[in-house]
Amino acid sequence: MNTARYGDESPIYALATGRGGGAIAVIRLSGVGTLELLAKVFSKPDALLGASAYTILHGYIEKEKAHAKTQRRKEYIDEVLVSVFRAPYSYTGEESAEISCHGGPAVVRAVEAVLGEAGFREALPGEFTFRAFQNGKVDLTEAEAVMELVGAEGEAARESALGRLAGALEAEISGLKSGLVEALARLEFSLDYPDDEIADEMNKSGEDGEQIGLIDLSLLKNTRKKLETLAESYKLSRLYTEGALVVIAGRPNAGKSSLFNRLLKEDRSIVTPIPGATRDWIEARFEVKGIPLRLADTAGLRSTGDEVEQLGVERSKKLLEAADIVLYLIDGETGVTEDDVLSTKETKDTKISKYIFIWNKADKNLPAYENQSLCPSCPLWLILSATTGQGMEDLYEALGKRLGEIAREQSPGHSASSTGLGTERQKALVEEALGNIAETISLAEKGEAAELIAPVLREAVNNLGEITGEVATDDILEVIFSKFCVGK
Repeated sequence: MNTARYGDESPIYALATGRGGGAIAVIRLSGVGTLELLAKVFSKPDALLGASAYTILHGYIEKEKAHAKTQRRKEYIDEVLVSVFRAPYSYTGEESAEISCHGGPAVVRAVEAVLGEAGFREALPGEFTFRAFQNGKVDLTEAEAVMELVGAEGEAARESALGRLAGALEAEISGLKSGLVEALARLEFSLDYPDDEIADEMNKSGEDGEQIGLIDLSLLKNTRKKLETLAESYKLSRLYTEGALVVIAGRPNAGKSSLFNRLLKEDRSIVTPIPGATRDWIEARFEVKGIPLRLADTAGLRSTGDEVEQLGVERSKKLLEAADIVLYLIDGETGVTEDDVLSTKETKDTKISKYIFIWNKADKNLPAYENQSLCPSCPLWLILSATTGQGMEDLYEALGKRLGEIAREQSPGHSASSTGLGTERQKALVEEALGNIAETISLAEKGEAAELIAPVLREAVNNLGEITGEVATDDILEVIFSKFCVGK
């Protein structure tokens, strides 16, 4: 029995929509002989085989009856629509089709079983996109952007991934690489000729003093600067994909769980007037300004003799250390207490910028709002009611502003509209290329021979080529695509 592997042309199938039921399910097919095999189990084989590209046919998936006691030898499995794609004008570049069937789990399993009997094998994870890459339909950065789009939770992540899918990152990397290739070609040219024939050329310097022999230092330094900015962009991409950690903190009964539920627009945390009801933190996700947030509701911060509650308090403090933003609630009915002062003692130094202080329970008969005893220099105070929603718009605006500041801090040279790097693999290769370029500059400034410099510069070119897939081994490609979902 043949083992499935990336890189063959055998006909494959995979469910492209989610399992578990739905109105419609889509099963993708691709590979050599796809339409011929599908015609064997489609009720209109001649129409399918004669169909032009981008044609949709109505019919039935059918199979041979085990015991045909009637004139009809085949039984219908499901009523379907079949979309036809002819090579090379398909997603994979191969002969392809998509079956739109009813989305019930039993229907999908039955159709898949018929396809397997007809000669299709189940696709490996990411095998459709692998074939698209293999056939020159996408480069490796575009292929990775496909899975980024599948997993995008926020608008910013979607826009960034779509830019990479459209080829923006590939164009940037290829432009930088072409400059290095030209510099490398000059070096390798010098190795093919005796030193005396190119001595005059080797000793020339650029007008700005940035040329040593055949090494254009200005080009290398400019490339290094652009790659450094590109490497920094990954921090922003991670923020868009993983989300910022927003921690709700404060004393017991300050309204933390009420605010947690209000932000999520659902009852996720237990709300009770009994102080200390939340013993551990819980997390959920939501979105503000296109950026996904990981929102954490924590145990109330106070001194307590309850051993279990104290464990929750300690976990909450560790979470505060890791937070990108802290929403610190003051119980507006009681005002600032000693516990509040102790819990926010560290906020009066460099960590103050991540705190948003909230005077909660604005719907109650509150004492005079004051913050001098807690943090007179704190930049942001809000008054709201987590119970009624009063003042929530101010909170959303404050969160959006702080997220913008975090984005600029994470990657000063990039914005939400910039493409940047999308994966850890891309970042690692850019950093390797940066190391190669730094070494090339150092060798040139020391006056080392071209024989020593050329291999180092070649490594930089190869590392950039590996980002787009121009330089890649089968093992590396298999690792990358095996992380994709089946059906993509």
